[in-house]
Amino acid sequence: MSIRASATAESLGATALEPEVAAAVGPSLALRRLLHHRSAAAGLGVLGVYILAGLLGPLLFPFNPAQNHLVDVFLPPGRPGHLLGTDNYGRDELLLILNGMRYTLSLGLLAVAIGLVVGVPLGAISGYFGGWVDIVIQRFTDVLLAFPSIVLALALVAGLGPGLRNVVIAVGVSSVPAFIRLVRADTLRLRELAFVEAARALGAPPARILLRHVIANALAPVIVQATLQMGFAILVAAGLGFFGLGVQPPTPEWGELLGEARNYIFSDPKLATFPGLAIFGAVLAFNLVGDGLRDVLDPRLR
Repeated sequence: MSIRASATAESLGATALEPEVAAAVGPSLALRRLLHHRSAAAGLGVLGVYILAGLLGPLLFPFNPAQNHLVDVFLPPGRPGHLLGTDNYGRDELLLILNGMRYTLSLGLLAVAIGLVVGVPLGAISGYFGGWVDIVIQRFTDVLLAFPSIVLALALVAGLGPGLRNVVIAVGVSSVPAFIRLVRADTLRLRELAFVEAARALGAPPARILLRHVIANALAPVIVQATLQMGFAILVAAGLGFFGLGVQPPTPEWGELLGEARNYIFSDPKLATFPGLAIFGAVLAFNLVGDGLRDVLDPRLR
């Protein structure tokens, strides 16, 4: 009898969805639709170029990006061997951008991963159980939301100290409230649906309901939010690097390159232009992909 009841609960969890949830596409169909979405395809193309450049750049240019060449400082773009010119230490600007790409994209990915690991379970628990649990989690979220993200990240880095690991933690914590609020709102809707009530009535433990029926059906908006949050995390990390509280030299992170270039913004503007354009392209690409995912994964927009 218990086996039959469990099977019934599983079938309800797989089929008794609202119309828009039931119409959700599979991974392969979603990928095909995403590739046919013009703006999303453009964003994926830019991200593909970034990833290939970050992976192949150090192989094609196996030189130390931190090595100084003081006889070649401030070379303009187009010089032989220096396509984008050199900076105030004689370092090749293209080599710095290519090596910084790995740090910047990895930093954004790890920060968003922290937001997902912490924010998604807290949001699901808050929305599902309600009561004092919801009050405690939401007041914690309100405290985090009371500070602008860059200010919160600055405060955390000031307490933890600069460095790659601490920047990842600071940016990750600043992205947690967005996931908590998003998942909580979706959980409040999902917990009232028939398949969740049936699983609860059949004695399924709360952890199983949260994992298999609530969080699993809230993944579409979470994926969209995570993609958009990647661009935001890159911006916050670049802001920390610009203020000198992010990744420290000689690590060529894009925000750190911008921070070094601010002293030469009028005498040699290319030093700030190329890292700024790299950040702009990455953020724009993630935003385009996020918009495309929203259109593909939300049946109401198709």
